[in-house]
Amino acid sequence: MSRPPQPVADPIMRVEDAFTPPESANDMGGEGGAAIGPLHEAARIAEALLFAGGEPMSASALAERMPPGTDVAAVLMGLKRTYAGRGVELVEAGGAWRFQSAKDLARLFAETRAAPRRLPKAAMETLAVIAYHQPVTRAEIEDIRGVSLSRGSLDLLLEIGWVRPRGRRRSPGKPLTFGTTEGFLSHFGLVSLDALPGKDDLKAAGLIDPRVEAAFDVPRPDGAPAADEDPLEAGDAAFYVDYAGGEEE
Repeated sequence: MSRPPQPVADPIMRVEDAFTPPESANDMGGEGGAAIGPLHEAARIAEALLFAGGEPMSASALAERMPPGTDVAAVLMGLKRTYAGRGVELVEAGGAWRFQSAKDLARLFAETRAAPRRLPKAAMETLAVIAYHQPVTRAEIEDIRGVSLSRGSLDLLLEIGWVRPRGRRRSPGKPLTFGTTEGFLSHFGLVSLDALPGKDDLKAAGLIDPRVEAAFDVPRPDGAPAADEDPLEAGDAAFYVDYAGGEEE
């Protein structure tokens, strides 16, 4: 009589066991062989979707393609542990999951990847202001940067898909407010806005002058609607037109 399986204290080990198919699962000739565990089958589905789809997928999107009741979080964590240290790794960025090459192997693609589009200095500064101060209006961007904002910078960020109109400020004229997108998070490998470099990170990188450190503050945006911000009305974002004039310094 076979002994009943012993309980495993470590829940991570239980997840790993569920992802490991029984030895007889690959025995095509045996009758009555043990079936592959449900988490292992769900992991195979997730692998297929993420590899073949070509686009990052959120946990909720993956759940729609899996059997009812599947613990998607356990599936993703199990896959992440399985691929850790391999040439391809499972990562989360911008609320979506994707497979990508390991960071230490990036050198292998240095000569085959197309050179990334280099943003003008003004556009990079504008992106930084929006990322850290969102929701922020056009006038507020100009006030922070100390120069007028030309049409090109904001339009370029909107075209790339890193910035979006997100609401209207409750002030005279109800100006549009701007924020970053999921595409921004995904491109820069950020799980959320909380992962933006903070003051200590910038200091360690030598980007903060010690002479102004005490008076220097780094905002920590969370993406939530501001108290003085109204949501966009239908068509606001689609028909946004920037009528700015002039060039930036």
